[in-house]
Amino acid sequence: MNDVLSGSPEETEDAGLRLGRELEQLDVLYLEGELGAGKTCFARGLARGLGAAAREVASPTFAIVHEYAAPDGRLVLRHLDLYRLEDRAADLQAVGVPEALSGAPVAVEWPGRAIRRLLPPTIEVAIVRAQGESRRIRIRRLSPP
Repeated sequence: MNDVLSGSPEETEDAGLRLGRELEQLDVLYLEGELGAGKTCFARGLARGLGAAAREVASPTFAIVHEYAAPDGRLVLRHLDLYRLEDRAADLQAVGVPEALSGAPVAVEWPGRAIRRLLPPTIEVAIVRAQGESRRIRIRRLSPP
């Protein structure tokens, strides 16, 4: 387990960047935290850590899944936001979530019970507001991919 204290969005992104450099092809990350906690900033860092262009990273709230490829094609980060979906396996199946996620690292914002059954995490990232703009980021590897 690894805890990071972040004092700004840039530091949150840098924490994601460090983890992104270590991601493996089958890693599944659950990004948890309240609205505005910094989950998308962290995902931007993950993409940068893989070598993808960070400026492209945005919350995929309306698209459900965004992909960010490293220039060398080594890995593609798949970034999901399940905030607007019901927490039912049928809903995830209907939008093609299981098929869309094979063979690449996946970062899931707003994971629920249904996604846990379809795609168990290898890494959990919890972002919690501390004092002021500070965030405590807890990174926990659960199992190898």
